[in-house]
Amino acid sequence: MSKQRVAIVHYWFVSARGGEKVVQSLLKLYPEADVYTHVFDEEIFPEISRKHRVIRSFISRLPRAARYYQKFLPLMPLALEQLDLRDYDLVISSESGPAKGVLTRPDALHVCYCHSPMRYLWDMYHDYRETAGRLTRWLMVPLTHYLRMWDRLSADRVDHFIANSGFIASRIRKVYRREASVIHPPVDIDRFELVLSKQDYFVLLGQLTAYKRPDLAVEAFRSMPDKRLKVLGDGEMVEKLRATAPDNVEFLGRAPDDDVKTTLQNARALIFPGVEDFGIVPVEAMACGTPVIAYGKGGVTESVIDGETGLFFHDQSVPALEEALQRFDDWESRIDREALRRRAESFAEPQFRQRVAEAIKRWQADTAL
Repeated sequence: MSKQRVAIVHYWFVSARGGEKVVQSLLKLYPEADVYTHVFDEEIFPEISRKHRVIRSFISRLPRAARYYQKFLPLMPLALEQLDLRDYDLVISSESGPAKGVLTRPDALHVCYCHSPMRYLWDMYHDYRETAGRLTRWLMVPLTHYLRMWDRLSADRVDHFIANSGFIASRIRKVYRREASVIHPPVDIDRFELVLSKQDYFVLLGQLTAYKRPDLAVEAFRSMPDKRLKVLGDGEMVEKLRATAPDNVEFLGRAPDDDVKTTLQNARALIFPGVEDFGIVPVEAMACGTPVIAYGKGGVTESVIDGETGLFFHDQSVPALEEALQRFDDWESRIDREALRRRAESFAEPQFRQRVAEAIKRWQADTAL
């Protein structure tokens, strides 16, 4: 029996975030796989380019595509369909930008690991349109209408969906009318040390963009001058937040990985006020023995256990977060930090690879019948 050929399709490689970490883990599972994408930054992903054949779509050859790749979104369906995947027995697409629309052989297995149906086409379309410039807003109407139709039809090219959370499985069901298996994304637990004795500050970590609601954290700490908040990250809201923040909120910007790790390990708790598809940062916090104070909606409800590894607030508002911080003061002395670490370990990378391998093996066996 000849060895199966595997292709992994990912929308773009321009930063090392959750989607790219999933692909890196899949490449450990399939070390001889070829990689297909629209845009690829070799400086950020030298190991992938050294160990794997990387094939770029024609998007990469368009003017200034490395920086303005998202401007070419309307061309990406066409670009995906020009990729020649006839030689592959197994195709795994990694989707939250256009990736699953590739054409495969009738007898090939196409599995889509879906981080989310494209937000700018579906659930967050009106948010993106409201913040766009006048010309972009005008162009978005016909272009996103066309892209929605293509995105929905391209879901039929997938044999099996894997969602990164039950929250995203429900979105897949709503948008594509398809069921999805849930396999949470891999988290590099070993990067973090369990720290039992914490310092006197809280931390907010991530991109400072509107849907992540960093403004809630800044405003909540305004009314609690005896508490300190360190903000790690950058984004569209940083200047506005910095200009109005109280003295007990400190902005550290985009820090080196080691500084981020140290800050997270020593914090009293992670503040997580947005709605995420899954949320890797809360798992990383628990790996440090750092509990999570989170808005109780989205993927975080599948990783954090309310009252055991963190506390939820159920109204996305400043008063609700303030009340959760007050509850935290009473609960903090009862935290079992080793239990937080054990909870985080259930999301470690080896478990992810094992679950994906078992699912694909099962689907391949069903196909062979």
